[in-house]
Amino acid sequence: MMAPPPPDAPAIEPQRKLIKEGRVEYETARIEETRQKVFAAVEKHKGYISSDEEYTAPGRTSNTLIIRVPADNFDNLLREATTGVKKFDAREINVKDVTEEFLDVKARLKTKKELEARFLQLLKQAKNVTEVLEIEKQLATLRYDIESVEGRLKYLESQVALSILTMTFYETTPVYTGFSGEFKNGFQNGWDNLIRFFVLLTNIWPFLLFGLLLVVGLSRYRRRKIK
Repeated sequence: MMAPPPPDAPAIEPQRKLIKEGRVEYETARIEETRQKVFAAVEKHKGYISSDEEYTAPGRTSNTLIIRVPADNFDNLLREATTGVKKFDAREINVKDVTEEFLDVKARLKTKKELEARFLQLLKQAKNVTEVLEIEKQLATLRYDIESVEGRLKYLESQVALSILTMTFYETTPVYTGFSGEFKNGFQNGWDNLIRFFVLLTNIWPFLLFGLLLVVGLSRYRRRKIK
């Protein structure tokens, strides 16, 4: 009797290749303190700042950071960097599955490198200059294609390994119109003048006291004279 054939080995599912991106926007009471907290979280979770932009407009000062962080640390970084935020103006987390494209690019790269190896073998067997030139021409075109596919593969690997988080936080500042600005300046000037007046009184109080005593004395003297 013939032994039964061995069962087929189960197909191994490839590891999923995921690109994770996020964007958050929120208001903060102290923009500089928030900035320091975000930078500390980025350093802790082994990320880096790829873009740092600050904007100042009437009524608003904002800071936008683009952060690259290892995919496994994305959630922890986002949680620590936004600790204490009660309301987000915007919060988006997107995950893109590029497994099929990744496998396709790797397969194309393998095929092209195998073809390159065959061309190199043919080059060794070329019998005249014409054959050598023709094979080298084909190799040059093939090498260009290989470099292009390798570039795409490296880009996908980079996007999968490092997630992208865009953070925008802003601080609201008061806006003064022309009238309100004049009113504020007038109030400040009035207060400064009042302080100067009290300082002046402090410097001349002996003269004021002497004048008051003189007026009281003259008043009593006139009343006695009339009697």
